Amino acid sequence: MDNWRHLPAPARPIAAAASTAVAAARAQDGEAFAAAAVELAALDPAQTGLILGTATRLLLEQARPDGLDSDAVREVLAQCVRWAAAWHPATDPMVVLYLLAGALGVLDEETTPPKPDELTRHAALLLAHLLGPRSPRDILTAALTEIEHTQLND
Repeated sequence: MDNWRHLPAPARPIAAAASTAVAAARAQDGEAFAAAAVELAALDPAQTGLILGTATRLLLEQARPDGLDSDAVREVLAQCVRWAAAWHPATDPMVVLYLLAGALGVLDEETTPPKPDELTRHAALLLAHLLGPRSPRDILTAALTEIEHTQLND
């Protein structure tokens, strides 16, 4: 298990819970994933959303450094949903699409957000898919660094 002491105190439980959820998703362990998703959903939704959304955007940018067009987003959506739905039948493509749009900053503000527990569960599925075999440590650390940099410059 990762040691998150290098992160700011408010981010540590989010990083730990997200890592646990990603590990359970990778293992396709529905019971462990459900427990980890509940733990993740119990944390501050604004902070959790900011961190997981930033991590998602960074992973998308790493995978497609020349930019993402609608075909690339559709491909990520289809691949993630196919993979997740195979072992987690409650996977909702619309929630994954909502998360992708939010991470890319193209979310229509009039769109009604899914419930917080659905958002965190699907965010963990999306992160697990985008990370592949890589550890979430580096991307979560990078997300926190970017958030801190942005907040200092605002």
